Amino acid sequence: MGALTVITAMIVDDHLLFAEAIRSTLQSNGIDVVAIATDGAQAIRALREHRPDLALVDIGLPDQSGLAVGRQILDESPDTKVVAVTALDDARTVKEALRSGFHGYLMKETPVERFIASVLAVASGQVVVPHRVAAGVAGVRTSGERQAAMLAEQLTSRELDVLELIAEGVDSQMVAQRLGISPNTVRTHVQSILSKLQVHSRLEAATFAVRHGIVPSPRA
Repeated sequence: MGALTVITAMIVDDHLLFAEAIRSTLQSNGIDVVAIATDGAQAIRALREHRPDLALVDIGLPDQSGLAVGRQILDESPDTKVVAVTALDDARTVKEALRSGFHGYLMKETPVERFIASVLAVASGQVVVPHRVAAGVAGVRTSGERQAAMLAEQLTSRELDVLELIAEGVDSQMVAQRLGISPNTVRTHVQSILSKLQVHSRLEAATFAVRHGIVPSPRA
């Protein structure tokens, strides 16, 4: 970290009132906020200029996902610890953030004292996640989740490609075009997917796959 153990941080959030409030709180607790960025492009420019110890990144940025921004920060500056700061309390998103190398996941509603304690904990090398989703992040699965994982493991990589497009609402003709295969091949893959997931329709397959994280949630 910086000289005299001063912790430096940047905030990446397009909600400026929230960002300024966080800046004030951090600085009153001895953390030097060197930059506020309101989108991913600004964040990367600020990162290259300041190389902060911490980056507090909102998941929902206007130009791209905060997860993608965090991954780029970690790629360019491995010594920077990245913390997701978001209103989204979702175990799947927490898992994705931690798999991406994030060092923490904090809710915007977190009380100030706990928020600061969590940021300092991350700065000292700990990984911080919300208590409500900690069990899920630790890998504790319900029997339904275990069953879903077992079914999903049967899918081939091509079937996963087809399933992801189905979940996005793409029809069979377009699936064939996107993947460069024939409509008959698409139908064969769909029948195999339904059989392996033990569902009866494309809609059921898509719902099952998104709910259990087999494929990403469709973009809005």
